[in-house]
Amino acid sequence: MASFYSNGKLLITGEYLVLDGAKSLAVPTKYGQNLVVSSIPEKELVWESYTHKNERWLQVVFDLPRLRIISATFGANQEGSNDLLAENLQNILFKARELNPTFLKNQEGLYVKSELTFARNWGLGSSSTLINNVAQWAQVDAFRLQFNTFGGSAYDIACAQHNTPITYQLQEKKPSAKEIPEFNPSFKEQLFFVHLNKKQNSREGITHYKKYQGNISVLSDKISELTEAFVTCSELGHFEKLLIEHEKLIAPIIQQKPVQMDLFSDYFGQTKSLGAWGGDFILATGNEDTPRYFQNKGFSTVIKYQDMIL
Repeated sequence: MASFYSNGKLLITGEYLVLDGAKSLAVPTKYGQNLVVSSIPEKELVWESYTHKNERWLQVVFDLPRLRIISATFGANQEGSNDLLAENLQNILFKARELNPTFLKNQEGLYVKSELTFARNWGLGSSSTLINNVAQWAQVDAFRLQFNTFGGSAYDIACAQHNTPITYQLQEKKPSAKEIPEFNPSFKEQLFFVHLNKKQNSREGITHYKKYQGNISVLSDKISELTEAFVTCSELGHFEKLLIEHEKLIAPIIQQKPVQMDLFSDYFGQTKSLGAWGGDFILATGNEDTPRYFQNKGFSTVIKYQDMIL
């Protein structure tokens, strides 16, 4: 039996612009995904995916070594195209084999259990943690596997592999991650993560971003400077000003209102979108009244910084 684990992720700075070389601040989470591989007598690969509540939402049976899909079973509440989920998994395994031709060749039967430790709609990296786990199993480079499957900046792969906050940057299209264990805000007890009750697909925002006609290079430099300021910030008031400045830079690029203006104009603290705007988690500064404020607005998932971040 073999087991693998990968951390989830949150992107504090650099959303969208991380695609074009901006230095970003990213943090691995205490939540992630497990992958356990064990032998079975049948000459098949039986894959099962489970939620954080140990409820099976996907089962795919592949023949070996061809990796042809024999059958696929999905949870009753599964969203989206079920067939596409099985095909995406098959594609990941195929791409891993391209990087390591011995992967799942001349193999005995296998049972694979993949289990999240966070809710699937949280957007903490169900795909990136899967990619990193499969890469570990196949003994291939996780960044290459990510670029060959889902694409993106792959900052989430870096988070999957690190246990401290990192700065992340694509330099000449190559990933560069630097651990910054010194990023440990003295005001972390006044920081909260609030889920907006939906999982955001980043493609729409990226589409707007790609249409932006301004000088991306200049904006990337500004975001990189802000990232460095975030890393060294030691005072909550300054931190909140940085949040506001960052939101003002991103809003016109993707043609969306900052989340505070859109949903929380009466909030007494400061908020910032994390990753794709419009869903998943936001960051909020605040106090003991913060959870009550957001819960009264209908947002029940409010997590303290120290309970979320490794």
